[in-house]
Amino acid sequence: MPRVIGLMSGSSLDGLDIACVDFSFAHNHWSFAFVQTETVPYSSDWVDRLSTATNLDARSYLLLHTSYGHYLGQCVRTFLDKYQLNNSDIVLISSHGHTVFHEPWNFMTGQIGDGAAIVAESQLTVVSDLRALDVAHGGQGAPIVPIGEKYLFGQYRLLLNLGGIANITDQKYHIAFDICPANRILNKLCREYRNTDYDENGQCASQGEINENLLKELNQFDYYKKIYPKSLSNSFGLDLIYPILKLTNESIENLLRTYVEHIVQQICLSIRMIIEQEKQNENTYENCQILITGGGAHNQFLIEQLRVRLNEQFHIEIANCDVRLIDFKEALIMAFIGLLRLENQPNVLSSVTGAKFDTIGGALWKNN
Repeated sequence: MPRVIGLMSGSSLDGLDIACVDFSFAHNHWSFAFVQTETVPYSSDWVDRLSTATNLDARSYLLLHTSYGHYLGQCVRTFLDKYQLNNSDIVLISSHGHTVFHEPWNFMTGQIGDGAAIVAESQLTVVSDLRALDVAHGGQGAPIVPIGEKYLFGQYRLLLNLGGIANITDQKYHIAFDICPANRILNKLCREYRNTDYDENGQCASQGEINENLLKELNQFDYYKKIYPKSLSNSFGLDLIYPILKLTNESIENLLRTYVEHIVQQICLSIRMIIEQEKQNENTYENCQILITGGGAHNQFLIEQLRVRLNEQFHIEIANCDVRLIDFKEALIMAFIGLLRLENQPNVLSSVTGAKFDTIGGALWKNN
């Protein structure tokens, strides 16, 4: 039973997710069990360093890459000590890193967090740079979680991640793609206007009203009309979406309410796109459950808006979900992707990303 640690840092910048997971394979089926999990909140210094990394010169960028790798390794070391987990029981660390650049049209994606530095700090084997090979072969490099969804969550037809960026998977048609910026924008609004990290339970948004003109402007981007496979970089939300919100004179309540509506509409439009592209009728999802994970799943107001709309338009029900799975599904799947890499098995699906073929992605850093 291999034990793997998965590390995930999302674009919402709320912290580093660490999941220690036991995997087993029997009767042609993968299963997992969480051993221990923790989110290490980012300090204000790390939030600033990560959020401004695109502005760095080459030398400073590489220094951040190295420094962040040492930080990740130190976090793992502290995690192991805190929960009295033995190094000898851990097969490897699989680290997603933190995405700074993502330009698949230029065959380039960049996640910082030097694998060698993680090894040096943790004294464990490490798999990092999980997306690059897929991108080199013409793929979007995203989403990469569908390989884990296929083997670990095959009971769900639809899966929605509400992280810094919202993305959706339809396992019947082997489709997955990024929908729109989500928590990255909601959280940034809260930090700038309310001096809070996020809108707890969506309470602030629930007190606002939708600005229809602003909503129309948010919905007009060409990306939303583009057919999958497709993926988003963090810069889409920060450089294109956020300035539109900042230019208005709306209250924070109305900004949050309008952006929640934007997320809900884009999710529904994405499901509609799947129906139209796969030439299915409107009842194709009837009696279907959708698994929703990621930080946005804690936003009760957002989830309630989604619940009503998904049921009305598609007869889709939201599945009940364990809190640990909501918070650590992506870190769990990063661990699984790393395990597949170690076993020399394909770990990124070309049917999702648009690459020429499935790839065995990730740089393997051995600990002597």
